[in-house]
Amino acid sequence: MTSQERRFLSIILLIITVITLVDIISDYQEGTQWWHLVAEGVVALASTAGILYLIRDSFSLKHSLEEQKKSNIELKRESEAWREQSKKYVDGLSIAIDKQLVDWKLTASEKEVAFLLLKGFSLKEVAITRNTSDKTARAQSATIYAKAGVSGRSELSAFFLEDLLLPTNQNQ
Repeated sequence: MTSQERRFLSIILLIITVITLVDIISDYQEGTQWWHLVAEGVVALASTAGILYLIRDSFSLKHSLEEQKKSNIELKRESEAWREQSKKYVDGLSIAIDKQLVDWKLTASEKEVAFLLLKGFSLKEVAITRNTSDKTARAQSATIYAKAGVSGRSELSAFFLEDLLLPTNQNQ
């Protein structure tokens, strides 16, 4: 429910409460039976409870959103710190991957496709990014796999990442 919808419902419930209270006062002055006044009182209390619920819920939602914003800011800081700390390693890995692609005698286009595949792009995304056809992206990826001596994208990724992702010995 949006903030505008909450406000609208609160106004409607406030109008119901006011009208019901005015009616209770009028009925009381006319000497209406007590059970009728109690029934209208229950309506007034219910609409007031609805208003209080909406207000409490709005504050709770606002607090939750503020907490999410703080969490997002903290996660962005952590992400930026990790990127900064790992930049020299990532740059070194990128250079090492490029050297291996040169050793496999990949053309500039094939190297570009290989990097996109390693980044996780689908063949369709590779074609769109490079402004080529799907067929061209498929053919280039097949050539890359053949020159690298791997059977597909998984083996290509594993060739570069396998040693990086070894589990650490936690008993040390």
